[in-house]
Amino acid sequence: MNISLSAVTAFLLTTVISLSAPKQTSAFLSPSNAFCRAPQLQMSAPTYEEVMEKMKAKDKTSVALSKQDLKIIHEDEHIIVVDKPAGTLCVPDRDGNPSLSAAVFEAFGCESGNPDKMVAHRLGMDTSGLVVFARTNRAVSKLNSEFRRRKVDRKYEVVVCGDVESESGLMDYTIQRDAEALPYMRVSSLEAQIALVESGLSEELYAKYCKEPLKSMTEYEVLGKEEKAGKAVTRLTLNSVTGRTHQLNVHCAAMGHPIAGDTTYGAGGDATPNGGLEEGKVSEEDQKTIAGDVNRLCVHLKSLSFKHPGTKERVTYESGTPF
Repeated sequence: MNISLSAVTAFLLTTVISLSAPKQTSAFLSPSNAFCRAPQLQMSAPTYEEVMEKMKAKDKTSVALSKQDLKIIHEDEHIIVVDKPAGTLCVPDRDGNPSLSAAVFEAFGCESGNPDKMVAHRLGMDTSGLVVFARTNRAVSKLNSEFRRRKVDRKYEVVVCGDVESESGLMDYTIQRDAEALPYMRVSSLEAQIALVESGLSEELYAKYCKEPLKSMTEYEVLGKEEKAGKAVTRLTLNSVTGRTHQLNVHCAAMGHPIAGDTTYGAGGDATPNGGLEEGKVSEEDQKTIAGDVNRLCVHLKSLSFKHPGTKERVTYESGTPF
């Protein structure tokens, strides 16, 4: 697809004026990441509204937790570190479905009396692992600053489909919202950016999703090679350097090795296959066979390191991987 930058700029300017959208044109249309598959809207793809309804239906299945259900890794007057199970929302949605943060607030409370003031970060509903909550206003401010300045080390253990050849490496993909599968993410490219602008979004959705592509980096290290249902899988440690939305899912899919049990970015999911890149390395059939065997998304936040908001010392908390 040969498109001159001047033509893109002229087109986007017209689009922005017609939509009265925020002026983010020069930053949004910056070329990145070659070898991306040009977006082609599929008639059979679910609509944005259908995807959102599906997500809402899934949120309703969030498992409620009592105080006895909470696996407390650490507790003091400043913070609480909890080992979150898969299948529970980390924070409440608009419909007030059960969540980990609500259970922690009910069990322990906080200085402000506002459960939102306990939250410094979150995990996806299907992800398990460590979550730190603040008990004081000072603690949440300090933790938010640590996460915002990327001073928190987050190490995940994952199982991905296929045989990862390199023992370690860096997944360095700029990502953006996907015109073919909103609200999901994909590897960014000039064509994908144009497709998002051309997709006919309402002013509200344009303002929400037409953002500058995000530089995203994930370090990986192979822990071992295994089999699931007779199919090759690789166990990895992932260090989320940048912590973007769905970063680990998109990066692993783009590397050609979707996360085992990923029903969104893997085979049969609503997101664009392979993170938007041309070809994967593991067949859809093998991915589905593996998913049927593991019966969950194989992502667990196993190690969390940060400066303690009270003692100001560097602390590390760990959790065993349940898969």
